[in-house]
Amino acid sequence: MRTALLGLLLAAAGLAQTSVSPVITAANRFLSTLSDTQHKREIYAFDDEQQRARWSNLPVGMVPRGGIPIKEMTAAQRSAAMSLLSTILSARGYEKVQQIMEADEVNRIQESGRGGGQGKGGFKQGKGPGDPQFGKENYYISFLGEPSETKPWMLQFGGHHLALNVTVSGEHGILTPSLTGAQPALFTQDGKTVRPLGQESDKAAALFNSLDESQRKQAVLSFRMADLVLGPGQDGKTIQPEGLKASSMTTPQKNALLDLIAEWANIVHQTAAAERMAQLRKDIDQTWFAWSGPIDVTPGKNISSYYRIQGPHVVIEYAPQGLGGDPSNHVHTMYRDPTNDYGRSK
Repeated sequence: MRTALLGLLLAAAGLAQTSVSPVITAANRFLSTLSDTQHKREIYAFDDEQQRARWSNLPVGMVPRGGIPIKEMTAAQRSAAMSLLSTILSARGYEKVQQIMEADEVNRIQESGRGGGQGKGGFKQGKGPGDPQFGKENYYISFLGEPSETKPWMLQFGGHHLALNVTVSGEHGILTPSLTGAQPALFTQDGKTVRPLGQESDKAAALFNSLDESQRKQAVLSFRMADLVLGPGQDGKTIQPEGLKASSMTTPQKNALLDLIAEWANIVHQTAAAERMAQLRKDIDQTWFAWSGPIDVTPGKNISSYYRIQGPHVVIEYAPQGLGGDPSNHVHTMYRDPTNDYGRSK
């Protein structure tokens, strides 16, 4: 497993002496478990723009996804699918995905009023009206193009509050656009508090608290942001940078900003993320940090403020949702590269 993972990580970093054969192997292993009917549903043409954009923070009942959902997979298919996912992601990235899915299972239980039984492979099986909207079984996997070491193809995995779009083009791996979110953004599992996006909140709070009065006046927007600007359905849209430019930050503040950015860039393994982070580090003085919402924030508690990070090769948004309850407990985030979403420049 470690050999397969290392091969992908180096490939994602774009190093010429490596290949993408390990991830191809994992992808083909999963596809080999499918029936002919499932296979036809699973793979789309690489240039299928409709499927490429078929991702959302909304439940699958509101925005249908393509491919095959976990609930329709056998135990062997689920195992192969999650093995592929764990090969592509870092350990922390895979853990984050699992926590987002667990949060949606909590949401399912809260919405339905009962927990249901156990499904295949340990996944809880939803029962009752409304359950198809939420839960761990309602996440889909699909391919655009056949896995190939020479031709570009894409792996999509997602559902409610999760959309991973991984384009593989030769030795390059691109993880934008990606959406991560959580509802609830704080819950208890096995006696432990779980915050799927806790670091995204804590590191932003610490950075904001480090700003002096003059820096805050620049960073804080004069209007309130309610949701993502560049979320689902906004491919190709551009926005002007706002807030505090990192060239006006101290070196420790710039490092804190880079550490915050890494919460998204490091969804893939650190070795693969190194190339991406090197690019963003070069851009740091041209990167902006904007804040909207309460300015009294405490690390360790989920913030209810919106923030945006924007540079030449990145746009990150963190957007608590204010409708129907505590905004800090329902969060959408977006990670884009305006120059290379879906690997279009490769």
